[in-house]
Amino acid sequence: MNDETSPRLSPTLNPAAPGKRRKTPIALGALVLLLAGWLALSSNSNNGARYITEAISPGDLAVTVSAIGKLYPTNQVDVGSELSGIVEKVFVEENDRIRRGRVLARLDLSRLNDQVLKSQSALLAAGAQVAQMQATVKESRTTLARLRRLSELSGGTMPSPSDLDAAEAAAMRAEANEANARAVAAQAAATLRSDQTNLSKASIRSPIDGIVLTRKIEPGQTVAASLQAPVLFTLAEDLARMKLQVDVDEADVSQVKPGQAAYFTVDAWPGRKYPAEIERVGFGAQTTEGVVTYKTLLNVANDDLSLRPGMTATAEIATANLSSALLVPNA
Repeated sequence: MNDETSPRLSPTLNPAAPGKRRKTPIALGALVLLLAGWLALSSNSNNGARYITEAISPGDLAVTVSAIGKLYPTNQVDVGSELSGIVEKVFVEENDRIRRGRVLARLDLSRLNDQVLKSQSALLAAGAQVAQMQATVKESRTTLARLRRLSELSGGTMPSPSDLDAAEAAAMRAEANEANARAVAAQAAATLRSDQTNLSKASIRSPIDGIVLTRKIEPGQTVAASLQAPVLFTLAEDLARMKLQVDVDEADVSQVKPGQAAYFTVDAWPGRKYPAEIERVGFGAQTTEGVVTYKTLLNVANDDLSLRPGMTATAEIATANLSSALLVPNA
């Protein structure tokens, strides 16, 4: 039985000769190495990192803090009316340059003029009453003096005590009436002054030298004054000097100080840099959506009037300047 099965099992139990067994693994290994090398070369040729060297050079380095804000006039004034009435005439337009005291608009004066005339008449009547009371006082004092002199000359027999008392009482009443008439006259004078003041307030005047930013009334419009005067005009002082208010992040506020130089840009004039200087750094925090900032005010020159109130500006504040620092070019 062993003799019959041995020939069939020999291919499995007795593999090929030793020389042939070594050739197959060596060939496979070489093929794998060649394939790996080709892949590595292919990868390096397409995606390999490229390195560029640049020389480090000395220079000046400015450390800056960025902040965004808006431009404002140095002084902006809202002008309203303390009186209610109908606008009779408006004398200015937006962008007009104005001087302090110029009449911007005027309310209807007819009712106010009538009130002034009425007050003047009341004052005249009160003055006449005072004059009449003064004459009465003078007369009563003269009568009292004559009776007293007569009493002295007659040794008290004339006039009778009752007549003397009546004369003294009349003099006192006359003096009281005069005082009352004077009080009425003073009240009439105060009423006249108030009405004259209201008449002057009907002419709405500019409190500053500057420019008209907005005009919110037209002739014929009714102005209703209440506890808060309605805003009719918004004025700004000379726009050759302006303020830039920016919000500085809490992480940067310790580096920002008054007197530091800065520059800013606006979308209206791309590529142009405007100089500015820090005037004040606020202590009060502003929190918006969890971000804490501090309002910082900068002084701005606007000689060519290219900047306008309300423009959004991006500022770069120079917080430090390093000279002869080793500078590495940006990538």
